[in-house]
Amino acid sequence: MNFTTSIYKPLLLTGAACCAVGCAQKEATPKRYNIVYIMTDDHTEQMISCYNKRFAHTPNIDRIAENGVRFTSSFVANSISGPSRACLMTGKHSHKNGKVNNDHNFDNDQQTMPKLLQTAGYQTAMIGKWHLGGTPQGFDYWEILPGQGDYYQPDFITPNGRVRETGYVSDIITDKSINWLESRQEDKPFCLFVHHKGPHRNWMPKLSDLSAYEDSVFPLPETFYDDYAGRVAAQTAEMRIASEHDMDLVNDNKVYTGTETSRLSGMYNWKDSLGSYGRMSAAEKEQWNAFYGPIISDFKARNLSGKELAEWKYQRYLKDYIKTAKAVDDNIGRLLDYLEKEGLMENTLIVYTSDQGFYMGEHGWFDKRFMYEESLRTPLVMHLPKDLKRRGDVTEMVQNIDHAPTFLEIAGVQVPQDIQGESYLPYLMGEKPEHVRDAIYYHYQEYPAEHAVKRHYGIRTERYKLIHFYNDVDEWEFFDLQKDSLEMNNLINDPAYAQLIEEHKVKLKALQEKYDDPIRFEYQ
Repeated sequence: MNFTTSIYKPLLLTGAACCAVGCAQKEATPKRYNIVYIMTDDHTEQMISCYNKRFAHTPNIDRIAENGVRFTSSFVANSISGPSRACLMTGKHSHKNGKVNNDHNFDNDQQTMPKLLQTAGYQTAMIGKWHLGGTPQGFDYWEILPGQGDYYQPDFITPNGRVRETGYVSDIITDKSINWLESRQEDKPFCLFVHHKGPHRNWMPKLSDLSAYEDSVFPLPETFYDDYAGRVAAQTAEMRIASEHDMDLVNDNKVYTGTETSRLSGMYNWKDSLGSYGRMSAAEKEQWNAFYGPIISDFKARNLSGKELAEWKYQRYLKDYIKTAKAVDDNIGRLLDYLEKEGLMENTLIVYTSDQGFYMGEHGWFDKRFMYEESLRTPLVMHLPKDLKRRGDVTEMVQNIDHAPTFLEIAGVQVPQDIQGESYLPYLMGEKPEHVRDAIYYHYQEYPAEHAVKRHYGIRTERYKLIHFYNDVDEWEFFDLQKDSLEMNNLINDPAYAQLIEEHKVKLKALQEKYDDPIRFEYQ
């Protein structure tokens, strides 16, 4: 939905008189806000201290929200990395932008938000994890990680070929981002995308952070020993922390003695010469081994099994994850310090988010993909320029397809009619938009694939959630989030909710038609 005419115009600061004499849009360009969009990979709400203080301390992400807003109902349209990024770039659901799973190619020739910003006079840059394949378009400058990238001595793909850098990936992405800001044209607005690898699996911390959080003992989630009763698709998913098949002791928990083999060998194997461990210098390997060696020895001496093994793996998982996220947060601080030093804070929208949420032991899981809350939700905090008046929490529902129209409106660019997202700019201005979303639509299609999460689509309203698993199954789930925030009780066959379920099926069908999803159910 386009609010440029009714809402954005006052932000151009050009005055009614100027417009009356035919003031061209390009004359307002120096007044347009800069945009810094920071996105991490798999960083979930419950591991960010401005959302949840029980686990991690993220002072710099919190700092972004302090002079701006924290969205408390921010969701993704497809909880998996590549498709989520495609939703950001296009403002469209996966079935419309063509990137329905990580294997499908993204059509880089299609209309994207960065291309539209670039055409409108913005300087654009993409640095870090791209994960869409092909050559990025719409960017004046880009340096991207190949695929998932590496934590240590990472390669970057550039217009001039592949380059191997020395150091830790979060530091290097930030260095490159600041260097680009230093070299930009200061008389033109800019949009910088800073896409971090961390804290993606297999959670390899910066070496200086290896000892962080080691004294912490994290509480088990209430649903850690979920038996998935009444949820058929959850029963067959392969993302259980307790399972050595799902969470690998070697690659995920760093337990290696030289004899183990890993089902992920060559992909995440930290002892493999092609993996991130193999990229370390001899001194770095020595530091790594000095830290993990005693942990491995203690683990082997305990000879754990059953619940004791599952809970040991959980503690190691959270520690490595939070350490990896710490390096990202520290580097966000470096970037904020630079923007403050250069006097850019008052005219720059700074966005922090993740490509989706993640399970931190809830339902006994790691990873994402499901439409359940922990992976459907994504953190979203923003530092706002001085003219955007909203502060505090934004409780209205937004989705990652909404970034594209919002950034375009902030730039004073007409939002194309085929963009499916809805601008949240009115919320940032402390105003109410013409249309307030009462439901979000979700569709996940990567099956069969790793983690074995069935294909499904659904809707979430303020209080309820309806999910349909399809393809090789036909299972419906319905949750009352007010009474069952942990989503343990599937109400699909509860007569007391029959009318509500039918109403939500009608709403689901309407959204599938609105977004023109070719895979939809036939409502009877």
